[in-house]
Amino acid sequence: MTLRRANLVLAALVLASTAAFGLAGHFAATSFIHHQQARQLAELTEVVLRRSEFAVDFAAASLDDLAGRGFANCEPAALQAVRLHVYQRSAIKDVRLVNPDGSVICSAYSETLEFDKGWVDRADMLASRDKKLFLFRVEQFGGDALGVLRDIDAKKALVAILGVNASLFDIMPAELRAHSEVLLSLNNGEKLGEFVLDADKALPFPTDVEKSSARYPMRTTIRVEGAVLSTWNTEAYWPAMAVALGLGVLFGILSARSRRMEGPVADLDRALARHEFKPYFQPIFDLETRAIKGCEILARWQREDGSVVPPMNFIPLAESSGRIQAMTWHLLERALSDLRPHLRANKDFKLSLNVVPKHLLSAGFVETLRRTVLSARVSTRQIVVEVTERDELDDLARAAAVVAELRDYGFRVAIDDVGVGHSGLSRLKGLGANTIKIDKFFVDTITIDASTTTIVEMLVTLARDLHMTVVAEGIETEEQVRALMACGVQEGQGYLVGAPLPVAKFIELLGARCNKGVGKPGPVSTALVA
Repeated sequence: MTLRRANLVLAALVLASTAAFGLAGHFAATSFIHHQQARQLAELTEVVLRRSEFAVDFAAASLDDLAGRGFANCEPAALQAVRLHVYQRSAIKDVRLVNPDGSVICSAYSETLEFDKGWVDRADMLASRDKKLFLFRVEQFGGDALGVLRDIDAKKALVAILGVNASLFDIMPAELRAHSEVLLSLNNGEKLGEFVLDADKALPFPTDVEKSSARYPMRTTIRVEGAVLSTWNTEAYWPAMAVALGLGVLFGILSARSRRMEGPVADLDRALARHEFKPYFQPIFDLETRAIKGCEILARWQREDGSVVPPMNFIPLAESSGRIQAMTWHLLERALSDLRPHLRANKDFKLSLNVVPKHLLSAGFVETLRRTVLSARVSTRQIVVEVTERDELDDLARAAAVVAELRDYGFRVAIDDVGVGHSGLSRLKGLGANTIKIDKFFVDTITIDASTTTIVEMLVTLARDLHMTVVAEGIETEEQVRALMACGVQEGQGYLVGAPLPVAKFIELLGARCNKGVGKPGPVSTALVA
């Protein structure tokens, strides 16, 4: 009887713990799914807002260029030059010279004035963070446009008329596309553009996600039908419940071992001490010739048992826990040691290193970098510091000073994740970098989305004006290469030429391409991929 009673008590405890863990798993899985949905919608909202900011950046840069060249007048020669400028920039429909009160003096394409339903007074225009730049809606027959006004002096201003293309907002996943709306509006509530498949259909019980621009008086709203959103990306629910129920059954064993569980941060510290983080190298190549011009260092965690942990499973934790700095220095030292013969043999070969903004602004960063590179007997001009935009640069002036110091020592500086990160193009100009790297998001859609092509063309044009080079990330197909080259991009990286490889296979890839002959395009053999 005693044994039977003990078994009953054990069964009751297991059932109770299983029920408790199951209930907790339900709430945790539901909370996690809702958090993921909110995060993904916020990211989509951010993409639309960044696209819109790029369009305004592009217009502002164009107006500054015209004013700087002395074309802010109504002389026939000036208007002819402005018309050529507009013709070369498909996103701009017209450029107009206006009085201080906003009234139009003359227009590059005067016939566009006939399409205006009305014109906004200066008092109704919305100021941006740059006090000399104003935004307003231009009501036109056949669709509204966005006016961007730049003050030239006390007597006149220039206005760029931007067409608002609905394809700019076509970013929703397939399962939500027919049950959502994407809107861009000014802060006064005036709508500039939207994407909706059925304008006559009202969304029942919608969930709204909204984000406002920190630089311009406009905001983006994504509205999704509540019932559809509740079933979107819920695949994690049952696996999470299975784990929770399993934890309930094994609660006793796990609690007995709890003293020995130190957590993931301790795992990172042990891996750092054992030098388990290895540099992998992804080629950066010339789009036309496919010649490998350099490579980017990417971190991989290689455990003692030989298994490789992908970066998404440890980089965010390394950044949040402060371990990313020690990891970065270790990876650079190892990469310099691995590639020293090639770097010394080919002085034009560039080695790129990812650095988070907090590390860039940390005390002694420039001196430590310089000492590390010089100790490896490698030229500083062969090292590219890629500043990732995943975190925002809180102090732009200080960051610009660090970048200037790096460039004085011969280092090159690139801005990573351009287009989906935090910095606008005006901040890129203020930072003083050498290179911008177009995010994989745009490369993935450049052959299927006309608005992506427009954005990439804007980036290339502005980079050229700022004397910067452009590298496109995540290239996987020949069609993407052709589309990028048509936009003016000259260099890229991606699986088309090489995946991130350990040093031995990367050196093998370099040798294979040298033997094959520079300028013969073709993807890397899958046998080289780790």
